[in-house]
Formats: sequence, structure tokens, C-alpha cells
Amino acid sequence: MQERFDEVNGLRLHVLHEGEISAPIIIFLHGFPEFSFAWQKQVSFFAQHGFYALAPDQRGYNLSSKPKGVKAYVIDNLVADIAAWIKQLTPNKVILAAHDWGGGVAWALALKHPELLEKLVIMNMPHLAVMKKHLRTNPKQMLKSWYAAFFQLPVVPELVCRMWDYRFLVNAMMKSANPKTFTRLQMQQYKQAWSEPNALTSMLNWYRAFLYDILKKYPKVTVPTLIIWGKKDATLNAQMAHDSLAMCRQGKLVMLDNATHWLHHEMPDRVNQIILDFAKEELV
Repeated sequence: MQERFDEVNGLRLHVLHEGEISAPIIIFLHGFPEFSFAWQKQVSFFAQHGFYALAPDQRGYNLSSKPKGVKAYVIDNLVADIAAWIKQLTPNKVILAAHDWGGGVAWALALKHPELLEKLVIMNMPHLAVMKKHLRTNPKQMLKSWYAAFFQLPVVPELVCRMWDYRFLVNAMMKSANPKTFTRLQMQQYKQAWSEPNALTSMLNWYRAFLYDILKKYPKVTVPTLIIWGKKDATLNAQMAHDSLAMCRQGKLVMLDNATHWLHHEMPDRVNQIILDFAKEELV
């Protein structure tokens, strides 16, 4: 596995990559509060199975550029980064796989630039129209998403996240995952990413910017889509997976009963095989 920096939209994206550059491309987009490192097992697996696999730090994260201001993180800007990057990488369509907030970018990219994608894989992130509906009408989901409201505050969330050696973020990951999912070494690597200059504010600005996006209308996705959902997700209710499937014209849902929000860490072999089978599946 190698690392590099790519210039995109006036930003520098730090990228993990592995495989032959002439091979079909699969891209992995991380969510909050992760970074490209979260996809190591997927990048290596798919490189070994004939793909050129890439995982960027999205804007605001780890070693990638961190533009200032909340509006720099509206969904249109996040999508523009990945769309421009794909066009730089290849004239061909790619497979896009994403988790959590990376999934939000992937859903929006599939709607805005379907011509760039051969297939879409989403892990534990609802279609944006489904997320909006549940945040407005589902009291249980409102309660589960309390942290998103907390993150709207200025300064305070950064202070809380940084206190006691990032205990808030560490607990958010470790206590919502199955036992022994994350090691101490992995947590140290995450802490290093969170401690990069301006990283915490930039990461939190993804949540703050969503207020600007929530008024938009999002139609059905036409790109063939696979949704993989860890049913034990503590922050996103499983009904949203089924509702998201209904927003796909060519959709498939795989529910993992014993996985949480962190399914790609907990069951990497199973998740990798599910994605590989979908990638190789002939389109109707």
C-alpha cells in the first residue's frame, strides 16, 4: 500500500492506494471521525483481486487540505472534490464504496454525476432524503442523533472532543462497536489524525454545513446500488436502510444482524466478499 497527494479543486487530497493503475478502479470514502486508514483491509483485498483501490482523506480530514469556514463543507463542495478527482484518475466509470458521512457524499455524487459511476456501495448511511425525513419525523432517530445537534455549537464541541486525550471520540467509536473491534494502536493512529492542525473544526464542519443542505430535494438513485447495513448500529435505525433501498431504482440490501455501525472493521472478510460479488455481478 502506498500514499500520495493529489491536487483537486485547489486542494491536496492525501490518498492511500494499491494495485495496478490500469486495473478497474474502486474508491472508498470514509465517514466521521475516521480517515483513509479505515479502509486498509478493503484497499489491500481489492488490489489483490484485480482492482486499483484508492481511499482518500476527504477535505478537512487528517493530511488533506482543510479550508476554513462552514460553507466550505456543504455537500456540493464535498461531491465536487470526488467528482473532479475521478475525472483525473480515469475516463472510465468507477465503483464507489462509502461509509457514514462518506456515504452521504456518495449518495449525492450518484445523483449529480451518475455518468462517473458503474456501481455504488453504501455502508450504514441512509439516502439523504431518508435521513432528512427521519430527522424531522422519527423521535427515536432524533434522540439517536443528539450529537449532531451538539456539534452545531461553536467551539464547545472541539473542546469536548479534545479533552482527556480525545476520550469523547474514542468512546464514540469503541463503545458503539462490538468488543475488541478497535485496538489501542488503531486508536493512537486516529488520535494522530484528529490532532492535525484545524482537523477537529473541519471534521465538525461537515455536520454544521448539513443545515445548508437539508432544504434540498434528493430524488431516486439510478446507479446500481448495494446497501450493506450493520443492524446493531447505535446511531442510525435499521428502518432507514429499507427506506433507502426504496430510493434506488436498481437496489439491493444486505443486512448484517451481528454488525454495528463499524461493520467494515468488525467483519472485513464478509463485507469485502459481499462488495466483490456485487462488483463482479453482471448488470441487467
